[in-house]
Amino acid sequence: MHTVLTHQTEVLVRFNEADPLGIVWHGHYIRYFEDGREGFGKRYGISYLDFYKNGLAVPIVSVHCDYKKPLRYGQSVIVETTYIDSHAAKLKFDYKIFQGNSKELVAVGTTTQVFVDVKNFQLQLTVPDFFMDWKKEVGFAK
Repeated sequence: MHTVLTHQTEVLVRFNEADPLGIVWHGHYIRYFEDGREGFGKRYGISYLDFYKNGLAVPIVSVHCDYKKPLRYGQSVIVETTYIDSHAAKLKFDYKIFQGNSKELVAVGTTTQVFVDVKNFQLQLTVPDFFMDWKKEVGFAK
């Protein structure tokens, strides 16, 4: 059985995210990815604070988004966030963004994050122990 961890987060398109035509500016989709990651972390017990408490930050080193349809001010948005397991010392998430009422797919994307020491910003080349423990708890690692 292959473990899949997915979480859906609902957000509303805010007024300041739309251009004069009422269409969401493309850069805000990346914020929706962040909303999805935060919701995922709350759901599965692995937040940014957990990394920080273990002396780590997890900066984004890669982000990709394919836009399918526009979002508009006032619409409900569903961000489906899926953790992609890796043996490498990184975090990877896939995203699907849906317009909440119609359930139409409006964007898909991915992000990759790495582990760095918060004191010296040194890249960590091995998966941190506390993260391996989390992976075991949720069914990824043996």
